[in-house]
Amino acid sequence: MKYLNYVLLIIGALVALYAKAGENQNQYLLIIGIVVLMVGVYRIARSIPSRNSDDENTSN
Repeated sequence: MKYLNYVLLIIGALVALYAKAGENQNQYLLIIGIVVLMVGVYRIARSIPSRNSDDENTSN
């Protein structure tokens, strides 16, 4: 499942870049690419632990 996050990130970025490349860009394809990219970023960020919780645990 860890690799799914990176795959979503790469696919979203490639779709967004492909939709943006042409002169008459497809806005729906660009929106879909950005949404997939943000889902990948969210899933990766969710798995990273907070630095604040580590600081609170060490000070107690």
